[in-house]
Amino acid sequence: MSLKDEIFEQPNVLQRLIDTQWSTVQTIAQDLKQRQDTDRRIDYVFLTARGTSDHAGLYAKYLWGAHNQLPVALAAPSLFSVYRLPPRLDRALVVGISQSGQSPDIVSVLEEARRQGAPTLSITNAPDSPLAQASEWVIDASAGPELAVAASKSYTAQLAAIAMLSVALDGDPGRFDALCRMPVALEQVLTADTAISQIAERYRYMTQCVILGRGYNYATAYEWALKLKELTYTVAAPYSSADFQHGPVAMVSEGFPVFAVMPQGAVFEDLFGLIKQLKSEHKVELFILSNGSEALTLADRAVALPDDLPEWLSPLVAIVPGQLFCYHLTKAKGYDTENPRMLNKITKTE
Repeated sequence: MSLKDEIFEQPNVLQRLIDTQWSTVQTIAQDLKQRQDTDRRIDYVFLTARGTSDHAGLYAKYLWGAHNQLPVALAAPSLFSVYRLPPRLDRALVVGISQSGQSPDIVSVLEEARRQGAPTLSITNAPDSPLAQASEWVIDASAGPELAVAASKSYTAQLAAIAMLSVALDGDPGRFDALCRMPVALEQVLTADTAISQIAERYRYMTQCVILGRGYNYATAYEWALKLKELTYTVAAPYSSADFQHGPVAMVSEGFPVFAVMPQGAVFEDLFGLIKQLKSEHKVELFILSNGSEALTLADRAVALPDDLPEWLSPLVAIVPGQLFCYHLTKAKGYDTENPRMLNKITKTE
């Protein structure tokens, strides 16, 4: 199975995840809620991950914070695995996210959390992995075997698992209904494949770019940038649109490639104001993923996202055109889409 096959498999993966794991997620949520009235109350989430899974953690930081009032702290795994000076994890839910569940530094965080008596949860595509074995609860990402080195379906499955837990914790049936519509939304954006392949041809000589996102899609900016680095060897720098204005904006000039992920929502106007300024004052090259008509019109190249896409779920859908773009740009540059140089499917860091 090729990378493109795995990208196109994502609607089925999300549907399978919802069908097979929803009851498990509800049980986990119920257990967590029952702890809130005891001396084992959970006040925040301590989350550990690497690479693509770390970007899923960025999504959790915004989603669980906004919808479940759970602050999320991103771990420094080397404190556990190298320095062996772990912080105290009182009143934390410790969450590990990993496609393979095998990286020793990530596992070490969950093992220390268990030693300290903290509740532990893993989200992994390998429910028999060391990470899962170190966890009190496990959400199986249910993505099936992922053979391409560049992760695609395991990432969207991790995002969906994070969204499922958020929905189960607050119990809003409307949010669950919205989540259940995401497989169809993924199918919709996949129909842009031919158009995206044509867009990619325009950027075949690109060596550097910036990718802007904010809020929930800060994670999308980071994941899209990682795929560009892994597959096309492009120096792709992800930024929050707010952080970008605190210095990095100075590096753009006429024709500089600026990519933006900006579905309709709370941060849309902020992003639109920035890209409008970049276009009018610096004449940058704009490639935009959006469902806002004014953004799509302003862009030099654009891919439309579904009109009715809730902002809190948009990262599950917005990354897919980015994945397709990276796949087609890799081919346009003459590189191997299945075997990026110097990379292996499973990376184990201490």
